[in-house]
Amino acid sequence: MGYKIVVLAKQVPDTRNVGKDAMTPEGTVNRAALPAIFNPEDLNALEQALRIKDENPGSSVGLLTMGPPRAGEIIRQGLYRGADTGWLLTDRLFAGADTLATSYALATAIEKIGDVDIVIGGRQAIDGDTAQVGPQVAQKLGLNQVTYAEEILKIENGKATIRRHIDGGVETVEAPLPIVITVNGSAAPCRPCNAKLVMKYKRATCPMERKGDEPWSALYDERPYLTLNQWSVADVNGDPNQCGLAGSPTKVKAVQNIAFQAKESKTMTGSDADIEGLIKELLDDKIIG
Repeated sequence: MGYKIVVLAKQVPDTRNVGKDAMTPEGTVNRAALPAIFNPEDLNALEQALRIKDENPGSSVGLLTMGPPRAGEIIRQGLYRGADTGWLLTDRLFAGADTLATSYALATAIEKIGDVDIVIGGRQAIDGDTAQVGPQVAQKLGLNQVTYAEEILKIENGKATIRRHIDGGVETVEAPLPIVITVNGSAAPCRPCNAKLVMKYKRATCPMERKGDEPWSALYDERPYLTLNQWSVADVNGDPNQCGLAGSPTKVKAVQNIAFQAKESKTMTGSDADIEGLIKELLDDKIIG
């Protein structure tokens, strides 16, 4: 039996390169000023989806992402590894979304895709570290959810058996389909790109990515699979008031790259007086407490 799997993937700014231009005046991330990468834990999730596909003939894997046209690169990276299709949500009305607006957009797209058995994504994105989007999507769709997954052990009889890596240890749980699963970075890393698939899909683009004068433009008529799905707010029957900045109650005041430096050093003994003095200093500086 095959399963219809949707992988939630995000193109994120490389947070190792946060500079003074990292934010816009509106308090959102200036993605154009930062290098873009495939969110690491979403790659772990993609690997789990591809393993399900490998073990269950007839299954399909599609990547769903939201972002500017350049985010189509995330879908290509999935196709290079064995995914079958993808959907890019791109519209100015989606811009500036917090987790609430993002999960709303993704949920409306999943409803449009229809008959999805498994939604799987990374635990969190490195540009926010909230771990909220997956659970919010599950809540909006009314689906079962399992978070902090490390490995999907098996899927049979309409149920998924999943090993979770949680504080204090590991547990194995069973949950019925359809289901939303979020995957930890401790899960298996994603397989590398397949050379044959890279050659097949390297020209795959969404319509907004194209300039119109590419030497290979004729390929898009000859090979329909090179045209990636591109959806706007209207295409997914979304409410503009629940998308982007309009649907985002969270406001970010600043984004900074903070480097901790040791300005001085102290040599301490194990005496009660030294320990008490250290604790008082940490409390006074609000480092702990």
